[in-house]
Parts: sequence; structure tokens; C-alpha cells
Amino acid sequence: MAASSAAFVLDGKAIAEEVLARVAAGTRRLEARGVKPGLAVVLVGSDPASQSYVAGKGRAALALGFHSAQHTLPAETSEAELLGLIAALNADPAIHGVLAQLPLPRHLSPARVVEAIAPEKDVDGLHPVNAGLLATGALERAIVPCTPAGAMVMIDKACDKLGRKLDGLEAVIVGRSNLVGKPIAQLLLARNCTVTIAHSRTRELEAVARRADVLVAAVGKPEMVRGDWIKPGAIVIDVGINRVAAPEKGEGKTRLVGDVAYAEAAARAGAITPVPGGVGRMTVAMLMANTLAAAERAARA
Repeated sequence: MAASSAAFVLDGKAIAEEVLARVAAGTRRLEARGVKPGLAVVLVGSDPASQSYVAGKGRAALALGFHSAQHTLPAETSEAELLGLIAALNADPAIHGVLAQLPLPRHLSPARVVEAIAPEKDVDGLHPVNAGLLATGALERAIVPCTPAGAMVMIDKACDKLGRKLDGLEAVIVGRSNLVGKPIAQLLLARNCTVTIAHSRTRELEAVARRADVLVAAVGKPEMVRGDWIKPGAIVIDVGINRVAAPEKGEGKTRLVGDVAYAEAAARAGAITPVPGGVGRMTVAMLMANTLAAAERAARA
């Protein structure tokens, strides 16, 4: 696989807008049948980052014509109160997607909260039932976590640009988290890739990465994947978002970098995602896509 003179940069903003345009069209079709997709977001506490994320999700839902509901609860909310709200949202036919914004206050169990959401309304794709459906290949019934789903859209975009098919390609995922690494491995396996999940204990990690036609970095270590880890012409998907010191911008300043040393990798890759502006821009778009899909399934039931 020959390297290009310059890697094709996968523009997360542009690709997310394409996804949102398809969701908007699907929403109009569904509304013509008398069904408006409904998304409920539950925020516990006043963490500024979580407030920003929740507000962004609400704006995106309203822009698409969804019914959007936000429930903001005080940080001292008990688990019983939170689970009661989730039960009510599960029972509400106007709500097709429910998510509890993470992280939660320490006295609340994320596992119990996620598992309380009805699997068919779990638009974050984190419920064990959805994880099990994905693992067993039942993609037509599973709700896929948003970040891996968005990464797959970007991989398909790269394949289209480079004139390749995923069938038979070797994919390496650096990172084994339940949120990203494992789900994207299942998605690539379902597309007939030969998949290796690598991690911090993998022997000769650099050599394993160099085999990859598709390399996904989701390990949470700034610029760990260096340029000489990249197979010439590979598709490189960087899921990492890390804040590092940027003294060149002034004292105390920081900048965002991924898990891949971008400039080095871009010199060898066929296609690559930037950070920021890459996979992260896809997450809200895929949340909206999951909500529409959940509403469509409910309408068929």
C-alpha cells in the first residue's frame, strides 16, 4: 500500500454535517407519519463541561426538529430519585432516547444508572444488552456507542476517497476500553477486517501497529503513536483528546492533541483524522442518528 504525498484529512465537521443532513431528512419522513423523535438528557450536578455538552446536545436535537427534554438535577440527588426519573422517561412514549450525562457525582453508580435505561432507548449505546448485541453481530438490533459509530463513518469516508474496501484489511486498535476500543473492534470485525486489539501490555506494540491498514488510536496518551508506527498509506483514526502544556502560546497555556503524533503520521498515512476537528465532532451527530433510529424502531413496533 503506497503512501500518498499528503494524507487525506478527514474533516470531522464536514462529515458530521453530512450525517446531520441525513438525520434531518429522516426526521422529516418520520414526522410525516406522525412521529417526532424525542431525546431526554439527564444532568446531575453543575459541572461546567457537562453543562456545555448537554446544552450542545439539546441545541442539535432542536435544530433537527426533535422533541428535546433536559432534566437538570442537583448534585445531591439520591440514586433512588435519579432511577425514578429514568423509569418515567423509559415509560414516556414521546421519548425515544434517554442518556445520563457522565461523569455522575461520586455517590451515584454509573453502571446502575446506565443499566436502568431501557436498552431500546439507550442512545449512548452503553447498556450491557446493546454491548451484547454488538458483540454477537446483531447490528440491526444494537445501538452502537456514538464515538465508535462516528469513527466507522470516517473510515468508510477514507475508503471511498482512497478507493479501497474494508474486506480483508488488517485493523489494529490501540486501546481496549468498553467505550471505544472493544466496540470499534466488533464493528470492524463485522465488516470482515482482521482485527487486533492492542494495549499497554502488548509486546512490540510498534511492530503490531505497523501491520495496520486501519489504525485506531484510543489509548488516552498524548501523541503516543509516532509516525514510524504507521504503515505507509494506512487509514489512521485518532480518538484521543488530550490537553497538554503549550508554553509557546504563553505561560500556563495548553493545547489539544490526540493519541497520534499528527504531523509525523500524516507524512505516512493515506488518510488521517486531526485533533481537534476529527472524531470528536462526530459524537453528537451519531447521538442524533441513534435517536432517530430508536424512534424509527419504536414506530415499527
